[in-house]
Amino acid sequence: MSVRVRMAPSPTGFLHIGGVRTFLFNWLYARGRGGECLLRIENTDTSREVAESVEQIERSLRWLGIEWDGATRFQLDGAERCRAEAARLVAEGKAYEDGGAVRIRMPREGVIDWDDAVKGHIEFPAAELEDMVILRSDGRPVYNFASPVDDWVDGITHVIRGDDHVSNTPKQIVVLRALGAEPPVYAHVPNVNGEDGRKLSKRHGAVSVDEFRAAGYVAPALMNFLALLGWAPDGETTIMSRDELIERFTLERVGVSPATFDYAKLDWMNGVYLREMPVDAYAGALVAFLRERGIDWDESRVRAAAPLVQEKIGRLGEFPDFAGFLFHDVEPDPSLLDERLLRAAEKALDGVAEWNAAEIEAALKGLCEDLGEKPRTVFGPIRVAVTGSRISPGLYESLELLGRDVALARIRAGAAVA
Repeated sequence: MSVRVRMAPSPTGFLHIGGVRTFLFNWLYARGRGGECLLRIENTDTSREVAESVEQIERSLRWLGIEWDGATRFQLDGAERCRAEAARLVAEGKAYEDGGAVRIRMPREGVIDWDDAVKGHIEFPAAELEDMVILRSDGRPVYNFASPVDDWVDGITHVIRGDDHVSNTPKQIVVLRALGAEPPVYAHVPNVNGEDGRKLSKRHGAVSVDEFRAAGYVAPALMNFLALLGWAPDGETTIMSRDELIERFTLERVGVSPATFDYAKLDWMNGVYLREMPVDAYAGALVAFLRERGIDWDESRVRAAAPLVQEKIGRLGEFPDFAGFLFHDVEPDPSLLDERLLRAAEKALDGVAEWNAAEIEAALKGLCEDLGEKPRTVFGPIRVAVTGSRISPGLYESLELLGRDVALARIRAGAAVA
């Protein structure tokens, strides 16, 4: 049996990261078995807002590295088929009209059950299910009718979705069996919670792909992190490439307990990916990120600064605060400055013949010896004067990139306000 899965987000304005995780599970499962992955939008209209949301959904998935097969489908496109199937069910006595709407007859006895690929065997007593409206009085199909009809028409073999859909499944199984269709394999994956145990939402932090992208996370790291929300290949392996994820993903290794979105772990993982990038690629990513954010800093200086920051920051979004002193004036805290040390530093650096990191290092280390002070004592006020912060890239390299004139001017200005 050829695998065919689908992800069916609602066009609600942004693609929630929990939904992206579930789409990723679908995609990994299909790609690992040579199957297809469809994108279906659960829309009820064709408004401009829907079009904008669809564009955001598609853009987010493509950036993350998830592609789908064929054109994006829309639930609304199948409405006519749903009306025709509802009419057939009425004609066959499996559904009936009720106040202009159409209801499907639910079984009265026994259980509706299925073997869930994640949660195991699940049963619902038929007596607990009321006859369900499948077509509203205005002819619009309800979700629990349109979704299984679309799955049937699209030939979906596996429905991999969030745990909150378990209660929809018995209704959809009844619909499919009434239509004469074999239900797909259902796999209900754990929901994604915040660290407080509540379902992940904006109160926990970023929750859309766009927000994570704007914060400076890189797509391979985010994909790797999301894959581990509710799934683990062996309980030990953490860093995995896209190809490794595809090769190793199985539904058998998906857990049943809610997954916790650990932002600190994501920061750590993103830092690992950034540090492993070739320097040129890292510099290119920095330039592209800044352009996306509308920051038009000199590209050559950004690229020159890249090696200084690559080991220091965990997100590209930290670069403007960490290295912004290279591109704009700073306002150091006077309480962190020392006039005597800065005057001596200005004099020592003014005598540097070749303005490069090696010569600057020699001059400043010589200054420490002349003053009888430890480097930490001397370098602190200099760092604050030239970068505006006690934390910065390497001091020697920072001074070199700033250039002699700017560096000495900032040291003089710092001495004046100390």
